[in-house]
Amino acid sequence: MGDIVSEVASALYRSGCLKFGSFRIKSGALSPYYIDLACLLSSPKELCKIAEIAACEIKNLMAVERIDKLASIELKGVLILPSIGCEVNLPCVVVRKEEKAYGVTGRIAGAEVAKGEHILFFDDVVSEGLSKLEGIRSLEQLGADVAHIMVVVDREQGGRENLERLGYKVHALAKISELVDRLLQSKLISKEQAHAVLDYIRRFKEEDTQSV
Repeated sequence: MGDIVSEVASALYRSGCLKFGSFRIKSGALSPYYIDLACLLSSPKELCKIAEIAACEIKNLMAVERIDKLASIELKGVLILPSIGCEVNLPCVVVRKEEKAYGVTGRIAGAEVAKGEHILFFDDVVSEGLSKLEGIRSLEQLGADVAHIMVVVDREQGGRENLERLGYKVHALAKISELVDRLLQSKLISKEQAHAVLDYIRRFKEEDTQSV
């Protein structure tokens, strides 16, 4: 496999997952870009590429760490989790955002979670990181050991650091600054678009430093 960051950048850009403009994100803040992994569903080639890259990274991890299953919380990470599961031959677990009140009830769908199992938690992006705990703690309450978290993109807003302070190991296929750099080098985005994202990251880090 070649330059992972370049391959991720190309796949997200060509599938329309990486959008530039003005977007209100979950925290309520305005962001000059947005990552919508659902767009991979309309681009099978790019979906397979992201799944292949993630699977390769997970296989490398499995060579030195025990991983029994993969898990994600609905919706974005779940969209490509089965494709990754096929590549690494691991069962997949879906954590619902709310408990299902009919049929097979509860928050867990897909593979069952057994006490002592080692589960890698997968998601689309990490921003501030704390929203990941909603899904992870549902698995831990069932006795699973969740040591590793993998995301497609690190938004570089302190999420990796927040989660690692809690003892989790965070793996990102790429940082947003790296993606922007590759896309600018390839002349797929303008200098203005790149600078808007890089300035956004810089301002966030400055504000975060001042608040400490």
